[in-house]
Amino acid sequence: MNAIIFSAVWGVVMMSGGAFLKNKNAIRYLAIAGAGLLLAVNILEMYMSSQGNHYLNIDTKRMLVFETFGLLANCIAFASTLLYFLLSSKDIDRAGPNGADYFALIFFVLCGVSLVTSYNNLLMLFIGIEILSIPLYILTGSSKRNLKSNEASLKYFLMGAFSTGIMLLGIAFLYGASKTGSFFLDDIGVGKFPPTPLFIFGLLLMIVSLSFKVSAAPFHFWTPDVYDGSPTVFTSFMATVVKGAAFIAFIRLFGNSFMDAQPKWQLVIAIITAATLFIGNITAVFQQSVKRMLAYSSIAQVGFMLFAILSMKTMAQEGIILYIAAYSLATIGIFAILARMTDHTFEGFNGLAKKQPVLAAVNTVFLLSLAGIPLTAGFFAKYYMLAAAIQTGKYFWLVIFAVLCAAVSVYYYFRVIQAMYFKEGEPHQIEASTGFKAVLVMVAVLIVLLGIFPQWLIDRLYTIFI
Repeated sequence: MNAIIFSAVWGVVMMSGGAFLKNKNAIRYLAIAGAGLLLAVNILEMYMSSQGNHYLNIDTKRMLVFETFGLLANCIAFASTLLYFLLSSKDIDRAGPNGADYFALIFFVLCGVSLVTSYNNLLMLFIGIEILSIPLYILTGSSKRNLKSNEASLKYFLMGAFSTGIMLLGIAFLYGASKTGSFFLDDIGVGKFPPTPLFIFGLLLMIVSLSFKVSAAPFHFWTPDVYDGSPTVFTSFMATVVKGAAFIAFIRLFGNSFMDAQPKWQLVIAIITAATLFIGNITAVFQQSVKRMLAYSSIAQVGFMLFAILSMKTMAQEGIILYIAAYSLATIGIFAILARMTDHTFEGFNGLAKKQPVLAAVNTVFLLSLAGIPLTAGFFAKYYMLAAAIQTGKYFWLVIFAVLCAAVSVYYYFRVIQAMYFKEGEPHQIEASTGFKAVLVMVAVLIVLLGIFPQWLIDRLYTIFI
């Protein structure tokens, strides 16, 4: 609850700061301070939840449930946002003349993130998704003179509105299927009543709508154009913090309400997972723009995250926390470098190791983590996902298929590494201060530490103490 209130209030503070603070550095520092304080108040709430879950009740019904799993996901989202601000706050200022408003919109997105990680009512899920999505439509189109940005914003808005309509229809069917006419997750579970066609149809609509939100195939078609057209600095945030929150919402719904109906939807999720892995990886191979390749790569990463929905085991919950952290750190780092470059093609990285050895080294760590190479956080993240799927006792074919797709992903990630170290060419001038490089090195070290000691983060699900 602290995070919901604080993020909304700080969003207003950022808007006010834009009116009274004319110094752009002061606005950036205010945003960084807000992200740090937001992380602190969420850790405080985690400590409170370690003494027992707490709730926001309406007539004895739990509208919001604040438990360790959701609060730890919040911590990852807020810590990722803090790193994102440290790396990219100057780029946010350059995205347009209204830097303070962009920071405010990001804090409003974080308010939505806090809601979708703690909802216990379908209406709260809808409200959280909308609070999360609407500011993103604005951020996507913030480069008003760029036609690609305008197109991306319009496409994102239309697809987002379409998926929201599907979600509302699914909620209506689930409401009608429940015996008591309730929106609460505790009342719409299959164990409360025999599954009816109305319930099954509502469940399928929720799968479709949430698949849109996480950009799972075949509902991914908006993602490459939106990620490619929006300003690079905002693509980074959309592809990490927002996507991670959408997955937590997915898991909360299917783990709480639909678990007893798992045999009815597990095959559907398996097919979506296979399609997402195949389309994301194969299409990424043929891209000439690194930014667009990363868009398809993010779809491929979604395929691995979907294993958490498929299995719904304890290892899946542990794995998705590690996966979101590993993916967010690596992706924010790569996009921070990409945002400072004028040439986003593979050729733009030619010879980067000679001119900017530190940037090339940390970028290599980020790419290796996304590829799932050992000694990086991405390796154990993928391991936990596959191990959770094996625990189900079926879908071994999907695990093998995922391993093959991971092998394909190595090709397009290593294309960037090859360009940096083994191809001649002078890359465009990159503005990289000592502080910028220091933060990137810190992110790379975190990725390696999580790759060596993944249990440290996973143990935070059971105790917040170090």
